[in-house]
Amino acid sequence: MTALSAQALSARHERIARVRSRMEEEGVDALLLSHGADLPWLTGYRAMPLERLTLLVLPLTGDAHLVVPGLEAPRVSAADELFTLVPWSDAEDPVELVGSLLASTAGRPGSKPRMAVSDRAWATTLLALQRRLPDTQWIEASTVTSHIRAVKDAREVAALRMAGAAADRVASMLQNGDIPLIGRTEAEVSGHLAGLLVAEGHSQVNFAIVGSGPNGASPHHEPGARIIGAGETVVCDFGGTFSLDDDVGYCSDITRTVVTGTPSSEMVETYQVLEAAQRAGVDSARAGVAAEDVDRVTRTIIDDAGLGEFFVHRTGHGIGIEEHEDPYLVRGNHEILQPGHAFSVEPGIYRAGRFGMRLEDIVVIGGDGAPEPLNAADHSLVVVDT
Repeated sequence: MTALSAQALSARHERIARVRSRMEEEGVDALLLSHGADLPWLTGYRAMPLERLTLLVLPLTGDAHLVVPGLEAPRVSAADELFTLVPWSDAEDPVELVGSLLASTAGRPGSKPRMAVSDRAWATTLLALQRRLPDTQWIEASTVTSHIRAVKDAREVAALRMAGAAADRVASMLQNGDIPLIGRTEAEVSGHLAGLLVAEGHSQVNFAIVGSGPNGASPHHEPGARIIGAGETVVCDFGGTFSLDDDVGYCSDITRTVVTGTPSSEMVETYQVLEAAQRAGVDSARAGVAAEDVDRVTRTIIDDAGLGEFFVHRTGHGIGIEEHEDPYLVRGNHEILQPGHAFSVEPGIYRAGRFGMRLEDIVVIGGDGAPEPLNAADHSLVVVDT
């Protein structure tokens, strides 16, 4: 693995300081990070999703240690600057190693030690830790990390911009008719989109949804053998991970709906409502606004058009190292948006058994508190004749 640059190391030292401050506020004595995005966000190292234990042990005070399988140690960089590397062999019990590292960790006076463990840790890992440390209180690591991760720094925003621009280029190819649709299966078009994402700089493809005709009414449709015909809406929702220099990757996510031939009047009218709702949602997503209020803005427009029952999901989700993370634009989320928050705005209208449509941009709130859309591909219902 390439060594982290001075800029990346500085960002990680700052993140660790912010995490420890949050740990103090939440009464957390140690943060234990395994699989998931928190580990690479803090260290630059992404663990392989294997059964062997990987765990960053970050106490409130004192040195951090990264416990890794010995065969993974060569992939770890920046050990000297951020943490002490603790490789273990297959003949050792890594949970015992972790237990010894936490032996001196004490809770607040009169309370048990409080440990925050990765939300994505294997259940076997957590159960083993609970057996080894029975007098410990366990909470989710996201209690500490999620709100910090949700506010992107300048380096992260730059990566999201690059990812969004790359996805935009693929969306423009779709709308320009450079990706044939009619007569091809959804799976074939999905593969074509995925290949173009990689060609435009993504290190991996996370998804490439293609839902044609009635399949477009299923928001997370799995592309299959259905052959795309003429006069149909085709919902294309795709994204991947885009790496910036030596840093971990950040995600793109875009949805554009096209129609293969002349759309019906119902399709046109429905899409006009959708486009207005999405535009209003983006415009409303400003610093000082509650996340749920953006959802309310998009939903009200669709409701007022008599189509509310066909909008079946939240308006958006945060994005960063993960495709879905805080903040979520959904009713009941009172979190106040602030500069650095990045999220999708993606209302959809789905007529079961007939057609569906969705329109999605990634938006980041700038330093002035205004929304900055990271996608600029045509927002209209583009007709594709190929």
